[in-house]
Amino acid sequence: MAHAYGIFVRMHAGSFNDKSEHMSYQPSPDRYQQINYNRTGHSGLLLPALSLGLWHNFGDVDDQSVASEIIRYAFDKGITHFDLANNYGPPPGSAETNFGKILKRDFAGHLRDELVISSKAGYRMWDGPYGEWGSRKYLISSLDQSLQRLQLDYVDIFYSHRPDPNTPMEETMATLDHVVRSGKALYAGISNYDAAQSLQAFTILKRLGTPCIIHQPKYSMLVRWVEDGLLDLLEEYGVGCIPFSPLAQGLLTGKYLNGIPADSRAGKEHGFLKREEVNENTVGKMKRLNAIAAGRGQSLSQMALSWLLKDKRVTSVLIGVSSVKQLQDNLGCLENVTFSEEQLKQIEEVLA
Repeated sequence: MAHAYGIFVRMHAGSFNDKSEHMSYQPSPDRYQQINYNRTGHSGLLLPALSLGLWHNFGDVDDQSVASEIIRYAFDKGITHFDLANNYGPPPGSAETNFGKILKRDFAGHLRDELVISSKAGYRMWDGPYGEWGSRKYLISSLDQSLQRLQLDYVDIFYSHRPDPNTPMEETMATLDHVVRSGKALYAGISNYDAAQSLQAFTILKRLGTPCIIHQPKYSMLVRWVEDGLLDLLEEYGVGCIPFSPLAQGLLTGKYLNGIPADSRAGKEHGFLKREEVNENTVGKMKRLNAIAAGRGQSLSQMALSWLLKDKRVTSVLIGVSSVKQLQDNLGCLENVTFSEEQLKQIEEVLA
């Protein structure tokens, strides 16, 4: 599998045909006045209110000139944090490879010190018993491969992407401690851990002297499990929260108010949003939320992002976009992150 993947990468290495490849990119001089930066838990790390996730739209199946435009525009608007994982693509690994090429071409030199780059390991990446979950062997091998693809010496945050039911938590957390001490990562994080698992992870890492600074859970208006104890725990232990899928794979974008567009995630064969999830009940809720958003002077997606950012325990929200236009719309959420009691009540009535 690893050998086959290496052949695939070599075959596609020449397919990175960005028309602007030979143009030198000069970032906007006022980029740091464009966005708020929030402290990550009790750590010294500041993250922008919105961070860019590369789960979709940066793999080899995607247009790399568009990917490059999105990353440049994001940085020009003060988005300094770019979030990856070993398996992002498709195919797995290609998002890191493509991002590494963009970094080398556009962000060479001093700009690395102005970027926060994160990666993760936990989901299946290669064949055999050592290609997924949370063992020391897998996590260190995966991080080494990620650094090669990214063409970097270190990532800023390295996450255990999911808890492993068969590996002792002590082994997984000791590995995060090791990669930070070795300089391959600056900070440790976890993702997809429930409250009980998170408590165990925080306790072990604190004892080892490498505190967990950030938790990346799935959280949106439609997925609210983190409110049942996890957010309170993060606050207690000084751990930042960075929700992923804040727009519920596109359901909260307004894209599906009148059917399923062919170019949408639900319309694509390799998309994560299934057609059956875009049902009459869900669309009805989206239309009612859209009306509340319009009353706030926002699009539905802007209100959904603002709704997460209203909670001070949320450090940053991970957005995924397929165009600069979509990124511009998402950034518009920052113009209004406060809600009246009446608006919150209306939203809860729709979501109940």
